[in-house]
Amino acid sequence: MVSSPPDTSKTTKLERYNSYIRRVNSTKLLQASSKLLFRVTLLVALVLILFFTLNYPPISENPHHIHSKNNLFSSAFYGSGAVWEKQVRHSATPHRPNGFSVLVTGAAGFVGTHCSLALKKRGDGVLGLDNFNSYYDPSLKIAREMLLGKHQIFVVHGDINDAELLNKLFDIVPFSHVLHLAAQAGVRYAMQNPLSYVNSNVAGFVTLLEVAKSADPQPAIVWASSSSVYGLNTQVPFSEGHRTDQPASLYAATKKAGEEIAHTYNHIYGLSLTGLRFFTVYGPWGRPDMAYFFFTKDILQGKPINVYVTQDGKEVARDFTYIDDIVKGCVGALDTAEKSTGSGGKKRGPAQLRVYNLGNTAPVTVNKLVGILESLLNVKAKKHMIKMPRNGDVPYTHANVSLACRDFGYKPTTDLATGLRKFAKWYTSYYGIASRVKKVIRSDD
Repeated sequence: MVSSPPDTSKTTKLERYNSYIRRVNSTKLLQASSKLLFRVTLLVALVLILFFTLNYPPISENPHHIHSKNNLFSSAFYGSGAVWEKQVRHSATPHRPNGFSVLVTGAAGFVGTHCSLALKKRGDGVLGLDNFNSYYDPSLKIAREMLLGKHQIFVVHGDINDAELLNKLFDIVPFSHVLHLAAQAGVRYAMQNPLSYVNSNVAGFVTLLEVAKSADPQPAIVWASSSSVYGLNTQVPFSEGHRTDQPASLYAATKKAGEEIAHTYNHIYGLSLTGLRFFTVYGPWGRPDMAYFFFTKDILQGKPINVYVTQDGKEVARDFTYIDDIVKGCVGALDTAEKSTGSGGKKRGPAQLRVYNLGNTAPVTVNKLVGILESLLNVKAKKHMIKMPRNGDVPYTHANVSLACRDFGYKPTTDLATGLRKFAKWYTSYYGIASRVKKVIRSDD
């Protein structure tokens, strides 16, 4: 008897049914996952919208506000919200009786950093503002910002041409003073990028003054002019009464324009304005584009340096002024600055308008500067003596500081050898090469 084959039809149908059920379940799972993902995405979007609404509120409408066209440096981009405003207020709050509340522009710059530290140390409130541009290595500016942060000084990342940001800062803090040090510096770079000087030194200054004139209260303003305004003047030492209508560079021209603009805003709006003509400032945390700085770098690296002489073969000399002396001058100018007299953008009475030289009163030749560096670094410089190109530099500067001495006791006390020794100690330590020069520098202490 032959047995019949097993009936597999039922098994096949069951497998097909199970396969169908799995496909259905997979489809349902996929649909459910898609819906869940959509809902999560929508929830995240709503949370982000709520966050930005709370933390980035619109600037309050004010008929005196000037709105910046440069969205890159808008206040919303650089910070806002309750936490940011708390940092701004805390940094700007003085901690001594009758202390100042000072907005320092260019706070991450060379002079700005030192002045900010000095003001904070004595109990003034200090808020910094800096755009951290790349004119020279921004990492040095960031390092200065970190130094300021260790002393509870907050630096707002922003540009002085951003009127919206400036107005917001003045809305948050009733600044008693502004120390305006933000500027496009350097004589030679003006031949490569002239518009940057107009944008910062002229337009930026006007933007700041426009905001300050409408502030309540109006701040007293101390700002950095330059010894470059003396230009082709041949009378020495340079005095504030000498002619300044022959600038030798675009940089000098923009600083001279700043002095005329200051006169205008003082005359029309009652702003108290003091211009300080700095003479070749040097020292720790200095600017890498300055001769003493890049001479040090090149001498240590064994590279040749160019030492200029005049067209008729005479040595070039500068009134090198140590940073600590400049800081004393800036603080002295702030301490003696009278209150602005305007209110609501209108002048209520005559206001203070001043200009001072801040120099060392002792010009030193560039060749002697190199000799001091050679001694400090224990390295012989490879000097190339070349004639000064016609790039806006002047052959000689010499400050008469009698006005600053009379009005706020300005007396420079640091000679070039002492100041360069302090700079060399900082430079070799900061760049991690102290072991090569430690003995030489310490032996001079």
